[in-house]
Amino acid sequence: MDKEGWFSFAEAGSLIRELGNSALRKKGELVNMGSFTFLIFMIQILTEIMKKTLLLLLVLLTISCTEKQKADLIVTNANVYTVNDSFDTAQAFAVKNGKFIAVGTTDEISSIYEAKEQIDAQGKTITPGLIDAHCHFYGLGMNQQVVDLVGTKSFDEVVAKVEAFQKERNASFIRGRGWDQNDWEIKEFPTKTRLDELFPNTPVAIERVDGHAYLVNQKALDLAGIDENTQVDGGEIVKVDGKITGILVDNPMGLVDAVMPKPTKETQIQALKDAQEICFSYGLTTVNDAGLSREVIELIQELQDKGELDMRMYAMVSNYPENLDHFLSKGIIKTDHLNVRSVKVYGDGALGSRGAALKEPYSDKENHFGAMVTPVDGINALAKRIAATDYQMNTHAIGDSANVVVLKAYIEALQGKKDRRWKVEHAQVVSQNDFDYFEYGIIPSVQPTHATSDMYWAEDRVGEHRIKGAYAFKKLLDKAGTIALGTDFPVEQVSPFLTFYASVARKDLENYPDGGFQMEDALSREETLKGMTIWAAYSNFEENEKGSIEMGKFADFVILDKNIMEVEASEIPNIKAEQTYLGGKKVY
Repeated sequence: MDKEGWFSFAEAGSLIRELGNSALRKKGELVNMGSFTFLIFMIQILTEIMKKTLLLLLVLLTISCTEKQKADLIVTNANVYTVNDSFDTAQAFAVKNGKFIAVGTTDEISSIYEAKEQIDAQGKTITPGLIDAHCHFYGLGMNQQVVDLVGTKSFDEVVAKVEAFQKERNASFIRGRGWDQNDWEIKEFPTKTRLDELFPNTPVAIERVDGHAYLVNQKALDLAGIDENTQVDGGEIVKVDGKITGILVDNPMGLVDAVMPKPTKETQIQALKDAQEICFSYGLTTVNDAGLSREVIELIQELQDKGELDMRMYAMVSNYPENLDHFLSKGIIKTDHLNVRSVKVYGDGALGSRGAALKEPYSDKENHFGAMVTPVDGINALAKRIAATDYQMNTHAIGDSANVVVLKAYIEALQGKKDRRWKVEHAQVVSQNDFDYFEYGIIPSVQPTHATSDMYWAEDRVGEHRIKGAYAFKKLLDKAGTIALGTDFPVEQVSPFLTFYASVARKDLENYPDGGFQMEDALSREETLKGMTIWAAYSNFEENEKGSIEMGKFADFVILDKNIMEVEASEIPNIKAEQTYLGGKKVY
């Protein structure tokens, strides 16, 4: 009998064969019997046959009357990468009440379950819903409300986009994001001169792609109270010949933030819905937003509770006193769609704007070391405070100096504490003798497309020796035993397929460099898929509810138009998410 207690058709056939064989065995025993003995013996045979025939009839009747179990959704004829412990593949699965209830072959699932909604995947590849382990979901949405400067190839193009935006919107404070001087022919920071000429009475603040520098005009500087005598620790007010250029790096940006108009609630809601639509279209079902205020977290929960926002979110609380005082005392907030149990801390700045904190000077800027955004004693104090709670500490660390400061602070604060899963966000440039610190249960959370975006100029910043410890994903995985993968969008593009490609091929979309960038630190396809699903879920303490296609987990999955595990590497960036499901519900 099967595990449900029913006879199978195969067992019924076996019973029929047994009846026939029994009669054949008895045939030879009928020779030389007396009539009375013969009669008794025949009665025994007939009784045995009748008993087994009756049993067979009952079995067949039971089989014919058994109803299939009800499911909400059945998917069959698929190429399913379950990403379970054995990295098994399957053909089909059934979903009920938003969770996987069975995974197996098409025949197995079809014979046991029925559902009103059925999908014949026609051999297409299905993976667990993809998780972006480090992004700025709310920031992506807000970017849809400002000037989009991503991909601009010159400062002239930046200015043209700002002008066009202002003609359409007539904003009281012009905002934009996405420029990167490293993509321009003249790879130098721009100045505010053109913006002063075009917008003498309207403040302008346009943000560099990495979020670690502003270009602002004089009107914005005046509103923020910034002049040649202003001093701010943890960053730089860039000057040339003693005059402010309009470039603010890291902490001085906060002075401008303080005078920007606050977005309306309607704008914030639209931003969240815009970001969700974009992310679902790429197969993302969970996003880790790396730094949110209490206000935005509470708005997200409000929308989720009303059923107006579906995206599952792992929200990192921004490191501001009012946020920490509230959430650390409140404790973990956990629903099916929202998980608030971590603090996002900034260790240093970004490499592209030379704000990353290095042990030795930048190779392309004499006597410049970058800077810690949060001082060393501040990192240590935060680590101890957070370690005393159930919250996780996730710290942005780019330069080798920032990384070792964060790693040592973690290890000291976590002595005697188990399974805390604290993360280093980016872990971008690590000294060779500092990798071993990741063996202490610390998780590297990295963004593979940073390697392929930065490789044109990264070695200029850090030099030939230090670049060997940069974007070292395989080495980080070997030391930590797990690695979480994300994009850092909108710093990079949203597409997780670009993440996958950069992880395994270590090339950009122009197929550069030939042979791949520092291929000894590429990840395999299996490692990469795990980093975008089950390992990312593990880093969020959510591995028992998502990250793989297994019974009892949320039915989050994506149907792809190509087999991401077998297609030619050059085709990976072109993969499309044809359908995205969250909790068994089609969301794209």
